[in-house]
Amino acid sequence: LLFIGMFSISISLMSFFNIIYSYYFNLYLNLDSYIYSLFISLLFGILFLFKKKDQYKISIYQKIITVILGYLFLPILISIPYYLSIYNISFIDGYFESISGFTSTGFTIFDNIKHLDESMILWRSSSQWIGGLYFLFSIILLIDIFDTNLKKSLTNFLSLNLEESLRQYLKISILYLSLTFFIFLILNFTGLRVFDSFNLSMTIISSGGFLPVNNLSEIINTNTKEIILSFLMFLSFFSLYLSYNLLTTKKNINFYQEDFYLFIYLFIIIFLIYYLDDINNNFSTLLLSISSSISNIGFTTEGSYEKISFFLLIFTIIGGSFFSTSSGLRFVKLYSLFIFAKNELISHARPKEVYITKLKFSNSKFEVTEVNKFFLSILIFLISLIFLSFLLSIYGINFENSFKLSILTLMNTVNSSMHSLDLFSFQDLQYQTKYLLILFMIIGRVELLTIFIIFKKFFFNN
Repeated sequence: LLFIGMFSISISLMSFFNIIYSYYFNLYLNLDSYIYSLFISLLFGILFLFKKKDQYKISIYQKIITVILGYLFLPILISIPYYLSIYNISFIDGYFESISGFTSTGFTIFDNIKHLDESMILWRSSSQWIGGLYFLFSIILLIDIFDTNLKKSLTNFLSLNLEESLRQYLKISILYLSLTFFIFLILNFTGLRVFDSFNLSMTIISSGGFLPVNNLSEIINTNTKEIILSFLMFLSFFSLYLSYNLLTTKKNINFYQEDFYLFIYLFIIIFLIYYLDDINNNFSTLLLSISSSISNIGFTTEGSYEKISFFLLIFTIIGGSFFSTSSGLRFVKLYSLFIFAKNELISHARPKEVYITKLKFSNSKFEVTEVNKFFLSILIFLISLIFLSFLLSIYGINFENSFKLSILTLMNTVNSSMHSLDLFSFQDLQYQTKYLLILFMIIGRVELLTIFIIFKKFFFNN
């Protein structure tokens, strides 16, 4: 509850900021809704923070349940300004918008952003920013379920005590704030409005999908802006700690291992897409579509993506760094599985030779149990994808759109022209479909392995 309490207080601070902003710019239409949100979230935050703590050690199952409860409860607090606003939004629509923001997905029930006042646009962007920070904190909370090699990209500790966890939380908060401010300054330098730069900076750092305008091309309207935005999106693709490790000149290769592989992967797919596109789009538009896909942001400027749409979906599924705000199955996990499978096949062909499953630039090999975890994550994704696609088809969405929408939902990536879903309306969906998407947006944001752990706990306890 302490974990959820911290973020309830953060939402109250977010409400306070919106109240100040509304007063300063004379935006009184939705002011009362932020005041209610301030007091309600503050009340719950105080209750959770000062609740009597039990002294026994918290199990991994309790940590997983805490993270999932946070994804269910905190968006309720975020939905208050939507529900109490002048826009006549139902509770389910407000909760859908909140979940979409908090999970950094970007699906929206608003057909025209121009009809919203600036304070509401700011609230949407802030919900993503808070959600991105919550996701990073949850990785630290659940670090015991991850394999040793991925842990070593964060810390030399195999398990974190309270003191070390708090130190990591503080480091993450400082890095997250600093990178947000850096993105904001760079976007301002390109000539964007301060308001647009601020909203986009919160969207990019959180790998979210909410825009302050209806179409990205309205504000990113030159090749230079496209290239700059592309490079800023890479901050959500690589590890959050990459900039920190470079500035502190860490010598341990473990801290750079994943990012090294991601650099190689990035260069390969840039050349691949440039070759496959056959000059349908200029280079800056292609680079933006690639960076948006691999960072699980999803939006892009207007272009022709028919030839490369399938590959962009694949890049979305692969995702970015283990410790970034992007989603996805993670490139290093997939590459590790490939290395393991290759070594197993070769060892059967040459049984007298010994093959160690180990990534280059790593001091340790990964065990069979870690490979099993990778495989289970992929298996759970495939089962979820088939199940969600089937249900969406039943609820009246054609199969192609159901399949694409299922991938984007599980990968927490916004619909756009890259996937021919830019005109898809979430406002017109049935309530059952919205509940379904809410559930799978949360499943996509929590580590897929945690779903299996909880399932195993309650159904195969022995």
